[in-house]
Amino acid sequence: MAKQIKLPDRIYHMAEAGNWSSIQQYGLLCASKLLDLAGLVGTEREHLERVQRQEHTKLPNGVQIRDQKPMPPEALESCLVGLNPAEWYALINNRVFFWLDPDRLNRQRAACEPRSQIVLTIDTSELVAAYCHQVAVTPINTGNARRRPACRGASTFVPYTVWVESGWASEAATLGLPERKRSHVPVELTVTGGVPDAMRFVLNVCELETGQSFTLLDA
Repeated sequence: MAKQIKLPDRIYHMAEAGNWSSIQQYGLLCASKLLDLAGLVGTEREHLERVQRQEHTKLPNGVQIRDQKPMPPEALESCLVGLNPAEWYALINNRVFFWLDPDRLNRQRAACEPRSQIVLTIDTSELVAAYCHQVAVTPINTGNARRRPACRGASTFVPYTVWVESGWASEAATLGLPERKRSHVPVELTVTGGVPDAMRFVLNVCELETGQSFTLLDA
């Protein structure tokens, strides 16, 4: 059997610089938890949580949540298995995302221009040890459904413990895809709900001003 690829020692989360004080106080929270924190309910909340967010949004408490322009519902309808677009948005909004590859992080950074961002460098093993049963990995960028979007569904988020044991087999079986090689490197690591004690896993904080990209020298 092929050796299971390991996660890198460090992973990265990029957030709006304007959210830094909230992160220091409440940790890294998924969009749904941020809506809780802002006290949003009813139709307004449902629109932000289960409909594509066309614009970057500032919540009543000043915390910002990003747009979802790369995930139009029409594109999702062509690639989702077992879910509709509203369910997919809800699934995405219930997770905190980390990049394994700084190059992918910088593509997201470019999409967030001209707003300042902060990048948190995270100790992977410590985070995974603490949140093992909430951690999943993905083989694709789940936040992008443009240009021949990859097939996806709930099983795109492979629980970490399952991935360690059997690689991408569960994704293939559920979505009807050829099984990816065990050496296929995860694109994202996610934590369901949030990481309220995130600061204890942070190795470095880097602020990116307008036009500035992230480099490993900043980590």
